[in-house]
Amino acid sequence: MILYDQKRAPNPRRVRWFMAEKGIGDIEIVETNIFTGEHKTPEYVARAGLPNVPALTIDNDTTITESVAICRYLESVYPDPNLFGVSAKEIAVIEMWTRRAEMMLATPLMLTVRHSHPALAGIEKQSPEFAGIQRTTAERALKFFDRRLRESEWLAEDRITIADIIAFCGIDFARMVKFKPDEGLVHLNRWADAMRTRPAAQAGV
Repeated sequence: MILYDQKRAPNPRRVRWFMAEKGIGDIEIVETNIFTGEHKTPEYVARAGLPNVPALTIDNDTTITESVAICRYLESVYPDPNLFGVSAKEIAVIEMWTRRAEMMLATPLMLTVRHSHPALAGIEKQSPEFAGIQRTTAERALKFFDRRLRESEWLAEDRITIADIIAFCGIDFARMVKFKPDEGLVHLNRWADAMRTRPAAQAGV
């Protein structure tokens, strides 16, 4: 297998983190420079279908894009430790929190960075007003996640799962625009500190 990666982007970091949590070390990693357009070459697009990273080539006929889809595939090949759920209930709860982390937090924060960081102006038609709206959306969502983390050590279950990885990678990426959770969100900050100190947090950083 070959993973097409970009170390400065948050979605590829999710996959590297996931791999680190599982101790996966037998996948070839190819750095793909989005700033020079390597992900837009005819060869890459023919392989991946879209100019997106990350992408995981499984064999000559199959390449998967979308970070969660890649992680789901890796979960099936490397089942331990489990990060997507075992029982029907666990799978559903983790899926719920994964989607919440993606839609309510990670996506708004990624859009905040893409539309406000000067270094990304060359690859994104930026809108400062849109960035401000997305930042406000994320700040509002953080209060919701703080309430959840008041009653649970981790977002979805009693252990780290893919939901935690997605949420934290979004928050950590937003440091590029000096974003950080309010100090009053004590439960969320406790969780973020726990995520930050995991060995897998350094994957690809």
